[in-house]
Amino acid sequence: MIELGNYNKLKVIRSTSVGVFLSDDEGTEILLPNKYVPENIQLDMELEVFCYLDHNERPVATTLKPRVIRNGFAFLQVAQVSDHGAFVDWGLEKHLLVPFREQVTKMEEGKKYVVHCYLDEKSFRLTGSTRTNRFLSNEDASYDINEEVDLLVGRKTPLGWEVIINNKHKGLVFANEVFAPLHIGSELKGYIKNVREDNKIDVSLQPIGAKMLEPTAKRILDKLHENKGFLPLHDKSSPDEIKKELQLSKKAFKKGVGVLYRERRIALVEDGIRLL
Repeated sequence: MIELGNYNKLKVIRSTSVGVFLSDDEGTEILLPNKYVPENIQLDMELEVFCYLDHNERPVATTLKPRVIRNGFAFLQVAQVSDHGAFVDWGLEKHLLVPFREQVTKMEEGKKYVVHCYLDEKSFRLTGSTRTNRFLSNEDASYDINEEVDLLVGRKTPLGWEVIINNKHKGLVFANEVFAPLHIGSELKGYIKNVREDNKIDVSLQPIGAKMLEPTAKRILDKLHENKGFLPLHDKSSPDEIKKELQLSKKAFKKGVGVLYRERRIALVEDGIRLL
């Protein structure tokens, strides 16, 4: 079955004046227009293509790579606002429509928003929405503590930053654990810190516990190399000084320094740390 809004592996079955027709195992066909047909195309060749509806609402395949696929989230720019809603640029010729009913606040041309892409069951069209919370549920969330995950930053709250985890779940990075600038739409790696009984998920931007030591130590080591082997940071340095220089908490800094000291890579001097 060809899935609209997603990548499909399809076989070339015939060539026409407007393009080549591709088919799945069930015999369902879809057109790949000439402008997307690769060179040296052959019958029975298998292609991975993205399938969606074109300007005439006809199913069509493309070799272009969209910025978001069905059931995914992405930070997209509004290309145009019309009487129907906002059209966002998702990397394809036909922009993705975010109807007014799917907008948390009225979207403005030129601005970027976190958008969810889904298949509208009534119209059978791919549709965008900035009402991301209704597409996120933590009921089936199953993570190990310190498991690495993909994050998309959603919005800032009084507690910290809400993030979308692996395109499925919602988590929170507490403000006092953020040591480098974050922005809505930022994509980065994170680590599961805690999955609460009420299914809320706490996320850290740094590995936790023992796993935290190696990357933290590496960050300090890299900074030492950048600064000709010396950093004016020590036990009495303020958390703000450490955060400004290394984007680390003081606790993480002390652990990283401990690792480097035990490995005899640094010397602790009166006014800082020095590379050996």
